[in-house]
Amino acid sequence: MKNDFILTVSQLNCYIKSLLDSNNVLANVFLRGEISNFTNHYKSGHFYFSLKDQNSVIKAIMFSSYASKVKFKPEDGMNVIVRGRVTVYEASGQYQLYVEDIQPYGIGALNLAFEQLKSKLKAEGLFDVSNKKLLPRFPSRIGVVTSDTGAAIQDIKQILSRRYPIAELVICPTLVQGEGAAKQIIEAINKFNELEAADVLIIGRGGGSIEDLWAFNSEDLARTIASSKIPIISAVGHETDFTICDFVADLRAPTPSAAAELVAPSKDELKKLLGTYIFSIELSLKSMITSSRAKIDSLMKCHEFISPMSIIQNKSIMLDLSVRKLNDAFKNILYNNKKKFISLNSKLDMLSPLKVLSRGYSIVTKKGKNKLISNKNKVKLDDIIQVRLSDGELDCVVKEIR
Repeated sequence: MKNDFILTVSQLNCYIKSLLDSNNVLANVFLRGEISNFTNHYKSGHFYFSLKDQNSVIKAIMFSSYASKVKFKPEDGMNVIVRGRVTVYEASGQYQLYVEDIQPYGIGALNLAFEQLKSKLKAEGLFDVSNKKLLPRFPSRIGVVTSDTGAAIQDIKQILSRRYPIAELVICPTLVQGEGAAKQIIEAINKFNELEAADVLIIGRGGGSIEDLWAFNSEDLARTIASSKIPIISAVGHETDFTICDFVADLRAPTPSAAAELVAPSKDELKKLLGTYIFSIELSLKSMITSSRAKIDSLMKCHEFISPMSIIQNKSIMLDLSVRKLNDAFKNILYNNKKKFISLNSKLDMLSPLKVLSRGYSIVTKKGKNKLISNKNKVKLDDIIQVRLSDGELDCVVKEIR
């Protein structure tokens, strides 16, 4: 065997790859099969999966530049139709399908994506009635997020000017279809909330195909509507058109014109309501006046109003009686206190030392020291002592102690 005919593995894989890449049939093939082992590589954005039927399987990869354009979410077990090219991955020597487009088999990609997102958000509770905000009955500012060139904004303007001209209309023009439409609508809703620029919002557009209305099936837009502090009416397409926004909004209107009808009370209805309020107020005032007149008539007929001097005379008599009672009470208090004073004074007098002296007793103390002499041992001969009597004092000299 000559060395010229010996190939390396890389050379063989490269040769097989060149054969496959030069084959026009394999450069653009359509395959139908069931997805298995699906992996969404979130860092790179590539899709890795296998396509299989009853007897065979082929590896497939869809690079992020193509995967980012897929509207629905591929899943294991899903039947799809793919378009791509067959080639060899030289490093492993494995031939595989490089997918450029993928569509669900038997149902449109947009319809499938719509149902997938609808099921997801419903499971999270974004469609629950308990999360819906009530619309203001008499909004002073009505915000509208839509195209400023479409028929929808003209219909809304016409209806509001006819039904509820006192409201201020705040319009934020945005794209309503195509690339970037959902992002602009999200920014508009956030701006309305940030500035508190409206009491209620209408978002929507006129009718169209599912592709035309696809901006209103954005998951980010649905979550923005759910988190809005301002109540939102979704008015997308015609009556038979439904979008994700319709389910998550606080109220769904079949058309933009219907949204304007729902958000604004009719001025004719307001006139009737105002007339009812006026009648009710007039009736209440008449009832109050009649009741007040009856009270006045009753007061006019009472004795005190007819003869006011009799009231003064009665009050004067009552005052005299009160003064007499006060005087009697004061005299009684003085008399009782005087009796108590005399009694206490008598008791105090009985305990007075002077009372004892008046009966012939005396108090003996040493001269100048004011010390009481209670027995003979406290004095000596020639001591000067003071003797206090009831009517004076004596200075005495001790001449004898017995």
